[in-house]
Order: sequence, then structure tokens, then C-alpha cells
Amino acid sequence: MSGQRIFILGGSGFVGSHLVRRLAADGHAVTVATRHAPSARSLSVVPGVSIRQCRPHDLDSLTASLEGHDLAINLVGILNERGFGGKGFRRAHVELVEKMIIGCDAARVRRFIQMSSINAGQGSSHYLQSRGQAEQLVLKAQTDGLLDTAIFRPSTIFGPDDSFLNRFASLLRISPLLPLARPEARFAPVYVGDVVEAFSRVIQAERLGGEVYELCGAEVWSLKELVVWLRDQLGLRRWVIGLPDWLGRLQGLAFDFVPGKPFSSDNYKSLLLDSVCSDNGFLRLDIQPWGMSQMAPSWLGEAGRQRRYQAYRSQAGRGDRGSR
Repeated sequence: MSGQRIFILGGSGFVGSHLVRRLAADGHAVTVATRHAPSARSLSVVPGVSIRQCRPHDLDSLTASLEGHDLAINLVGILNERGFGGKGFRRAHVELVEKMIIGCDAARVRRFIQMSSINAGQGSSHYLQSRGQAEQLVLKAQTDGLLDTAIFRPSTIFGPDDSFLNRFASLLRISPLLPLARPEARFAPVYVGDVVEAFSRVIQAERLGGEVYELCGAEVWSLKELVVWLRDQLGLRRWVIGLPDWLGRLQGLAFDFVPGKPFSSDNYKSLLLDSVCSDNGFLRLDIQPWGMSQMAPSWLGEAGRQRRYQAYRSQAGRGDRGSR
């Protein structure tokens, strides 16, 4: 299905900014709904993209913004709440999805895609529990015949402008010692371009069919392996220390009270579950995902560029010798 009118909530964020450009290039008319239109100014110059001021928690405002669209996408998600107890997660993940479903039904938008997370509904973290509750609402809307839906469950998403690698890179640059909670927690980091490709292919389908797609990159890393690799790519000399669980829990509790919550006790609970796929949805979509070590060096600085240059020289040398 080409030339659809697509409504995106959360379209000015990291994944959203990549997705909006791709869908516009695919020939879709894209509406980016946001509470603060200036934050999406960079997308307003993309042909086929319009910016709409919207109060997403106001059902009337949301419904009015949804009218006239064929498909709605919800990319809104938070990694930490301002307070405690899960109220902020429920508002961002559950209550907003509930309003999206009601709004889509009222505005006669029949297709809906939800961005979720691996391990949604599992474990004890408010983040994962609220993600799972949101998924249940979406799946019920599919079962009840209100919406034709799909759900994406990515592992940690990386890209040049992400908040994952860049956060660790910033910490490594300013501190000679980086202590890590849950250093053996496993991830399968997924490249943002592959996530966007998955969205593009699913949107083209005649029916979304209530499918759930776990999305993982080609490589699995422990958290400590990942941070050590990043340190080496940046050409830094830093100590990366894995913390025992009792100290990792204390680290999370302490950071609960740091402005902006760079880490939290809820993050610690999420790390108790490995962020890896049991059924990689990329295979069902005929997409071969990239690994982090294959993609990320291209933007990780001069050290990464020098290593690639040396690798290319070595490959060229081997090729020359082989041709003689």
C-alpha cells in the first residue's frame, strides 16, 4: 500500500526523525503531531511532512489531529519517570495508548502501529510492566476488530544521534572510571536504519494482522563488552568496572535522586532481563540486520576512522598480493 496518510506521535524523537524522512521518501504524506511544534522544525522542510500542534493527553485534541489519516504510529516512550511508583510510566505508556485507540476509532483511523520494547510485560520494572499493559490494549483492539495493528519490540536502538552510545561516550570522556551495574546483562543492539526499514515494509502490507515483531541486531553483547568496545573505538584509556548486584542496586537507588535520572532503580530492574530476541522479526520481514561493530565505527570519531583506514590498507595489500 503506497501513498498513505500517516499520523506519527513521537515523530520528533530519535527513531521518529529517521522514520519520518523514510516514510516521506516512500511517498507517504506524514503528519508529525507534537506538543511543541518548534521541536520538530527540522522535519518541517521535508517534502510531504507537516507538523501539527497537538495535546496528546487531551482526547478531543488527539482525535481532531487523527482525522483524515489512514494509519497511526505511536513512538512515545520514556526510560525514567520524574517521580516514583510507576505513575509516570503508566501515563506515558498506558494512558496515552488507551487515548490513541479511542481517538483512532472515533476518527476512523483503522491501522495502528505501536512501538514497544523487548521483554514488555515481564520482570518487575515499571517500564517493562507498563509497556506490556500498553501491548495488551493494542492486542485487544485487534481482537475486538477496532483496529488492524502491529507491535515492534526492539532491543536497544543505536545510531549516530542516539541516547545510548552517546550517553556512554560522554561518560567515558569525562571520567577515568566507569562503574557498571549488571555488567553481564546482554543486549542485541539494533541499528535505527534497520528499524525504519522494518516499519516501511510492514506499512506496505495490506493487513497488519496483529503481528508482534521482536527486532535485534546481528550481534549480542554484554553491557561491559559493549562499553569496553566503545571505549576502544573512541581511543580512550579508561577503567570499566562491573559492579556486583548488591552495589548495582545501591547505584540505582542513589541515582533515583539525581536530576534527570541518568540511571535509576527501575533501570536496574529492567537490566535483570537480557534484551535479546527469542524470535527475530527481521527474518520474517526478509531483512538482514547490521551488527553494532559493523555500523557504529563510521561515526565514532577519528580513532574509528583510523582503524577502518588501516583495515582497508591491509585488505588492499592482500588483494594486490593475491593478484600477482
